[in-house]
Amino acid sequence: MTTIVDVADLTKTYGSGHQALKSVSLAIQTGEILALLGPNGAGKTTLISIICGIVTPTSGRVRVAGHDIQSNFRAARAVVGLVPQEITLEPFETVQNTVRFSRGLFGKPNDPVLIEKVLRSLSLWDKRKAQIKELSGGMKRRVLIAKALSHEPRVLFLDEPTAGVDVELRKDMWAVVEGLRAQGVTIILTTHYIEEAEAIADRVGIISKGEILLVEDKATLMARMGRKEMIIELQSPIDKVPEALGAYALTRASAGEALTYTYDTQKGRTGITRLLSDISAAGLVVRDVQTRQNSLEEIFVDLVKDDT
Repeated sequence: MTTIVDVADLTKTYGSGHQALKSVSLAIQTGEILALLGPNGAGKTTLISIICGIVTPTSGRVRVAGHDIQSNFRAARAVVGLVPQEITLEPFETVQNTVRFSRGLFGKPNDPVLIEKVLRSLSLWDKRKAQIKELSGGMKRRVLIAKALSHEPRVLFLDEPTAGVDVELRKDMWAVVEGLRAQGVTIILTTHYIEEAEAIADRVGIISKGEILLVEDKATLMARMGRKEMIIELQSPIDKVPEALGAYALTRASAGEALTYTYDTQKGRTGITRLLSDISAAGLVVRDVQTRQNSLEEIFVDLVKDDT
């Protein structure tokens, strides 16, 4: 797999003295979906704004499809589509004309067939003659994506693409993103919704205080950093954990009707077999056993907390 966006030692310090990015390096692969997670003020929007040529970096280098964003701005920008957080659309213009105009801004000739294809892929074709002011918030976000795709970019940045939309529409948007990836578009999204990253991302990047804490394959990240919990449901509730089980660091749950055991999935031995044997020896009767793995959200919170 080839690298389509290459960021090296990127820094950004604003006139106020605030350092938004601190020596950020990042390689984004062709055809992948990368989710960039981070709290407010972490530097997510600054990073993608620099890559898209909207903000000038203080130092460092960015290449998009081999084009330097500063020395070869037009070629680099032509490869990139950006869907911003804010919905900034002309309210009295039609959907079709809005998207057609965006294509023209990149010097591309009018292409009715392509515009129709983009609008149909986003379920906007039936709304093509509607004025923007007549659309719902979710439909307006789809128009923003259509605008970003109008000049046929190879890389698409989605800055908080599902902010303010309901759960059902959010899942529809995920399907749209998957469809774009199937067409060969590389997608980078920033999000506050952890489930978004879990649902659609190939890799996850975590940024905090202007620094990339890690970028890793989603499944590998969860396997490497995730812990599993085993919930042991008891036949009868207990007031406290028996002293004989003290070495396992068990916690009572469900008003004493269950015990929770946390273990590392990466260790060769989990101690579960011995634990269950010792529970029986302590006179407790097990009714059921369930396991649960840490979510990406819990991993994210732990990483950002450690960085404070």
